[in-house]
Amino acid sequence: MESRGVLELRASVRRAIRELFDAAGFLEVDTPVLAAEVLPEAHIDPLPVRVAGDPATRWLQASPENLMKRLLAAGSGPIYQFAPAFRDGERGLQHDIEFTILEWYAPGTTLDDAADLLARLCAAVLGTRGIVRTTCTAAFGEHAGVDPLSCTAGALLAAAVRSGTTPPPGLAALPEPEAFDRAFELVLAEVVQPRLGLDAPLMLEAWPPCQSAFARLDAEGRSARRFELFVGGVEVANGWEEDPAREPLARRIDAANEIRRKDGHLELPVPQRLLAAHGPTMPDGVGAALGFDRLVMLAAGTRSIDAIRCFPGGG
Repeated sequence: MESRGVLELRASVRRAIRELFDAAGFLEVDTPVLAAEVLPEAHIDPLPVRVAGDPATRWLQASPENLMKRLLAAGSGPIYQFAPAFRDGERGLQHDIEFTILEWYAPGTTLDDAADLLARLCAAVLGTRGIVRTTCTAAFGEHAGVDPLSCTAGALLAAAVRSGTTPPPGLAALPEPEAFDRAFELVLAEVVQPRLGLDAPLMLEAWPPCQSAFARLDAEGRSARRFELFVGGVEVANGWEEDPAREPLARRIDAANEIRRKDGHLELPVPQRLLAAHGPTMPDGVGAALGFDRLVMLAAGTRSIDAIRCFPGGG
């Protein structure tokens, strides 16, 4: 696609999304790309930046989640933004070190509301009709023959092997919690995901608690109120019903840093301002992030985000 066509397509997709969110009562916001705090995640490496005359490290944000949640706690109401995002070491057909993320937060809403919004967004941009909703139990059962809410890491690894996927060396020897997480991600990526959203956008829900990220758990504590959206086997968006309490967030940040230490990655500083924002002033609701470049890629009918960007790879 020539440059003018790329620009026009990206602009038309942005316009359709803005019209949808503005009509739904969201406020478009901007947050800093370079900030003093970053939200630690186990397998995402933000880019550190040193500024002349400032001894503190600043961070190019991997997503605007940290700062948008602080706006929520300050009473912003429903908000969205198109933000540059940066993740070290990510480069492939559908990944890059710098990309554009669409992120939104809707206080007082549930996954049912998120499904309706995502169905309307996909209809506006991709021309699809409706959305399919299923659970991890159902999807893994159908495509891998295993229930991730009740099985062990060994059962997930056996499912991978049955499907023709070779697990990385040493994975089976890891302690059970770590082995389970990695085996779950392997089976999802290699076995289940390629079969999701082939006929209509599909929202995968009810995740194992260990895969909750920052989602709240259901009333029984058996699954996380998290989702991922797939279109044509491509992960387009993810999100969850937020846990507004401070203590769960602190525990999950500590757990993420523990995994980072074990993997030999830099331990990231705890975002104290974000922790302080959690509590009575942080509203319940859904937060979600969507890969804007991937959505435009699907709208263009290509399989690489490079095809719909004028400066792929940053240059």
